[in-house]
Amino acid sequence: MIGSFFNTLLPGIIGGDAVKAYYLYKETGNSGISMASVFMDRYVGFVSLMFITLIALPFGISYIKDTELEYLLPGIVFAFIAGSIAFFRLRIGGALKILREFYSFFDTYRDFNKSSMVLLKSLILSVIIQLMNMMAVYIISHGLGINISFLTIMLFIPLIVTVSMVPLSISGLGVREGAFVILFGKAGVRPEVAISISFLWFISVVIGSLPGLLFYAVFINRKR
Repeated sequence: MIGSFFNTLLPGIIGGDAVKAYYLYKETGNSGISMASVFMDRYVGFVSLMFITLIALPFGISYIKDTELEYLLPGIVFAFIAGSIAFFRLRIGGALKILREFYSFFDTYRDFNKSSMVLLKSLILSVIIQLMNMMAVYIISHGLGINISFLTIMLFIPLIVTVSMVPLSISGLGVREGAFVILFGKAGVRPEVAISISFLWFISVVIGSLPGLLFYAVFINRKR
């Protein structure tokens, strides 16, 4: 919850990850494991996004056919798979101590019998959370009188989340709205309405993350 709160205050939508890694390090004293566990959390989240995209793609292909997005979506999935193979197999920068500790964390997943259930549970939880996020966009859209299918939202939101991760603005503001305008425009949604949907979704996320401020205050006081 603390990480979610700081995601709304820091550049991109993953600024809270740095906060989580920092306080995990304070708890464990192991920078490699702290960084790796936060990375794995984000990585599983991205896997769930790619999984949802692949499910929705056949149903929403009509919106992006004959556009640059028709090639962008498969390109992102392919780049993610290739990057994963390169990252976990090549272990770039592994000679550095902090990265060596970082990579050693992933050795625990070599025992498939022990790690498979952990990863499966994490993936299932992540898919549920991503679908709840998409349901929030669906509810907001229909609340504004925009009749857009849930499968279409399943196709668009993973792209929007991916773009919003780029640390160009606080919590992805502006970047996310631009992505909403471009993608929802493919489904016939007017720009001003797409921006409204995006901003209302952001407000709902901010409100949902507010308990993180309380947890942060309690956590800081406990540490003193």
